[in-house]
Amino acid sequence: MSTDLGVKVRGKLFEKDMTQVQLAKLVGISDVYLSDILHGRKTGPKPQEHIKKIKKILGI
Repeated sequence: MSTDLGVKVRGKLFEKDMTQVQLAKLVGISDVYLSDILHGRKTGPKPQEHIKKIKKILGI
């Protein structure tokens, strides 16, 4: 799932002319933590909450 999510997020960021740093600020996390989530290195309930926010912000 994380690979698919990462691809979708990067595509939406490109469409919206937005960076991962900007997205991380909107979600309220660091860009490094966002990268870890998108690469599947962070799992559990808290990252899932962040994924929901990411999806809402990007309209995924």
